[in-house]
Amino acid sequence: MSKQRVFIAGHRGMVGSAIRRQLEQRGDVELVLRTRDELNLLDSRAVHDFFASERIDQVYLAAAKVGGIVANNTYPADFIYQNMMIESNIIHAAHQNDVNKL
Repeated sequence: MSKQRVFIAGHRGMVGSAIRRQLEQRGDVELVLRTRDELNLLDSRAVHDFFASERIDQVYLAAAKVGGIVANNTYPADFIYQNMMIESNIIHAAHQNDVNKL
């Protein structure tokens, strides 16, 4: 049986790193990880191409634009917009590329 290819979006953040630690203990998954510099989740074409080339089976979506209290209060619409774009791009690419679990 082949290992499930698992992409953790946001694997360096608090939630994503906890998910990563748990999955690293399992022997039935192959983690596929990309940093923000390696994969811009705001770029729909880049996200689609990544999913198509990597043949992802499962996705954990823990990526988000975050900021401190001042940034959140100063630019609330920017944070919401960028987070919705990240989610939309990943969900759409997962659907288009037949990801089993999201």
